[in-house]
Amino acid sequence: MAVELFELVANLDAILQPARFKDYSPNGLQVEGRARVARLVTGVTACQALLEAAIAERADAVLVHHGYFWRGENPCLTGIKRRRIALLLEHDISLLAYHLPLDEHPSLGNNAQLAQQLGIPVVSQRYEGDGSCPVMEGQLPTAVAGHAFAAHLARVLGRKPMHIAAEREIRRLAWCTGGGQGFIEHAIELGVDAYISGEVSEQTVHIARENAIHFFAAGHHATERYGVQALGEHLAKILPLEHRFLDIENPA
Repeated sequence: MAVELFELVANLDAILQPARFKDYSPNGLQVEGRARVARLVTGVTACQALLEAAIAERADAVLVHHGYFWRGENPCLTGIKRRRIALLLEHDISLLAYHLPLDEHPSLGNNAQLAQQLGIPVVSQRYEGDGSCPVMEGQLPTAVAGHAFAAHLARVLGRKPMHIAAEREIRRLAWCTGGGQGFIEHAIELGVDAYISGEVSEQTVHIARENAIHFFAAGHHATERYGVQALGEHLAKILPLEHRFLDIENPA
């Protein structure tokens, strides 16, 4: 039971449509390994620990949200980049990475999957033309207090969020996983009661306070575990391969 590597890439490109995006790194096949994939490992970031775990799992390919070759970084294959890529080449393992396309996907994406995990009914999904502003909006069946929603986030994600509190109850929410704190002003324009992201910047706190909305920084890794996992599970249903998600702990 195996699929040709080119067929796996073609299916991923059909699902995620990376050509629609202006992204910060290349989407798709980043490092080419063996021609057939029987065992696929997924994870959030292509760190050394994930690669070593994938080797132990006898993976043929690794699929991640955060891959390599980011815009503006040193292109030379030195240091940790050399060690990571050397490990992939030594073991003939392919690396596939999808960044913004995996944030955006309406059912398998990070934002959609976070909503599913938190039980938030989705109202709308708003994007700039290049997919660079992935803000999703939802509405809870009943309003809840801010501290109660913070406790809900902690239970679901296994990580206590940073909470900038407001007086209002929470009914309407917007969110953008990972490093989406810069889109808080888009959320405010929607008239929501709360905004959730993975990270926080210094100015995010002031923007939330001065607009009297709740803000939750729930963790970059914690909010982006679910998209790549759902994508891997979907691939295992439609293609002849085995899938395993490996969660490399990261408190950020």
